[in-house]
Amino acid sequence: MPVAATELRLVAPGLAYCDELSARFARLPRPQQDISRDLAEEGSQLCHGGHVRTGVAKLRRALRAAQPRPN
Repeated sequence: MPVAATELRLVAPGLAYCDELSARFARLPRPQQDISRDLAEEGSQLCHGGHVRTGVAKLRRALRAAQPRPN
């Protein structure tokens, strides 16, 4: 049976993805970074400590929290 063209495959996040998220966070302007710096640091530490999924979740949360709020 052929695979549907709309099939979504999830790939487990790896350390490279953690580093990519950390780099994206680092490129944000300082005022937005201040809001979630601790969360991003914790996420990076978790990734490098072998807890990649939890680290990615924290890094994503840090990026969301650092986004400017719409008026």
